[in-house]
Amino acid sequence: MVITNGIFAQGITKYGESTNSSSNFVNTNGQIGSSAALNKNGQILGSITLATLTTTAATSITTTSASSGGNITSNGGAIVTARGVCWNTSANPTIANSNTNDGTGNGTFTSSITGLNPNTTYYVRAYATNSVGTAYGNQVTFSTINSSSTVTDCDGHTYNTITIGTQVWLASNLKSTHFRDCSAITYSASNVSTPAYCYYATFDSAHYGLFYNWYAVTDIDSLCPTGWHVPTNAEYTTLINYLGGTSAAGGAMKETGTTDWAAPNNGATNSSGFTALPGGYFSANTATDITQDGNFWTSTASGSSAYYIYLYYGSASVVQNNAGAKTMGLSVRCKKN
Repeated sequence: MVITNGIFAQGITKYGESTNSSSNFVNTNGQIGSSAALNKNGQILGSITLATLTTTAATSITTTSASSGGNITSNGGAIVTARGVCWNTSANPTIANSNTNDGTGNGTFTSSITGLNPNTTYYVRAYATNSVGTAYGNQVTFSTINSSSTVTDCDGHTYNTITIGTQVWLASNLKSTHFRDCSAITYSASNVSTPAYCYYATFDSAHYGLFYNWYAVTDIDSLCPTGWHVPTNAEYTTLINYLGGTSAAGGAMKETGTTDWAAPNNGATNSSGFTALPGGYFSANTATDITQDGNFWTSTASGSSAYYIYLYYGSASVVQNNAGAKTMGLSVRCKKN
C-alpha cells in the first residue's frame, strides 16, 4: 500500500513499470477509482488502460506475402511504444509469434507480412503496446495463393489457382474466346440461344474476363480448360458454406477496396483469395451494373433458366439460387475436376 498526499492506493503502478491488470485506489473519502500511475515525483497520473485498436483486412495476397495493418483509436492514456501485426497458422496469434514492428503512436499503420508458405491459411491480429501491456485487435484470416499450379487456356492466357477448403479454383475470371478443343466461340452481344461470348467496348477484359451465355457454359466442347469445369450450384454451396454461409461468404470472396467495386464495398475482405470482380451482366447489347455487382454462372439449369451466384457492393452476403435467362452474359470462374 502507498500513501501519497493523503491518498491511500493499492497496486498503483510505479512510473516506467507496466501491469496487465487494473487495480483500485481509495482516497481519504473512501471513494474507489481505477488503476493509476505515479510519475517520477510521486504524483498520481490519470488512469491507464490497454490501447484500443482494430485489425485491417489482408490485401495484396500472393504465394508468400500479404498486406495488413491496424488502426489505434485510443492509446489507453499512455504512449504506444510499439505497434504492428502478428500472425500464425493457429488462431489468436500474439507477439510471441511472427510479427512486424511498424512504429509508435496512435492512428493507422500498414504492415507487410512476408515469409509465408503457399496455399496456407493464416490468422492475423494487430497489436499495440503501452506501459500497461500489449493489446490486440480483432482477428482476420486469409489464405496464400497456391504456387504449385497454373492453368493455360487455348488463347494462351495463364491463370493462377487458389485452394479454398477442399476445392481448387481459378484465381481470376475466364477470358478465352475458344473452347478447350480450340474451336472458336462466336462473339455476340445479342440475346442468342447458341454458345456466345461478349465484352464491353471500353472494358478491360484482360482484367475482368469475358462474359458468356449459359449455352457456352454447357456446350459439349467444354468451356473451361482440360481438367476444369464450370461449377454446379451444389459446388458453389460447398464454397459458400466453407466461407461462413450466405451472410458472410460474399465479403470473403470480393476483391477489397473501391478501385473496381463501387463504394462502400461493404464487408469485402477477400480472405479466401477468390478476388471476385464487379462485372455486372450483359443482355441485349446493354452492359448493366458494372462496378456494383458480380454474377457467376453455375452449370445447373432451373427449367428454362439457369442458376448463378450474385455478389453486391453494398453487402458482405452472397445471393444463391438466383435463376436468370440463359441468354445473359455473365462471368465464369472454373473449378478443378
